[in-house]
Amino acid sequence: MGVGDGNGWVRCRCGHRHWGRHGAAGLLLARRDGETVEVLLQLRADWTHHGGTWGLPGGATDSHEDVTESALREAWEEAGVHPDAVEVLGTWVSTDHGDWRYTVVIGAPRGPVEPHAANAETAEVRWVDPAEAQALPLHPGLAATWPDLTAVLRRLGS
Repeated sequence: MGVGDGNGWVRCRCGHRHWGRHGAAGLLLARRDGETVEVLLQLRADWTHHGGTWGLPGGATDSHEDVTESALREAWEEAGVHPDAVEVLGTWVSTDHGDWRYTVVIGAPRGPVEPHAANAETAEVRWVDPAEAQALPLHPGLAATWPDLTAVLRRLGS
């Protein structure tokens, strides 16, 4: 058990190849300004898996972390969003292959946050209207679940 022990490729029982030996998690950070809602998306650096696509700040879960800890750590590492700046509203499993899963942690800023490309995995971060996100080249996993995820976001009142 240790920091970074979740990093690595695995093949689930469905035969798919996934990043994250213990699963993976990402943060869907949503902010509201009056009637306007925006979500924070990350443009993955070209050299990464599915580089050049937009996704959630996230990645492999280490063996000692729960999905919330993992998603908040990854958002800090990749987008400069400090864990203390996030109010966690809920979680949603977007992919579950039995022995591998990706969990979305949905949160709202507790106050002003200044996201930025915080490491080499991130080319850019941007606040996006959820209705306009589908026009972006989304990470395939996010694209497949985006309609369901935005419905979950609406139910949580974000």
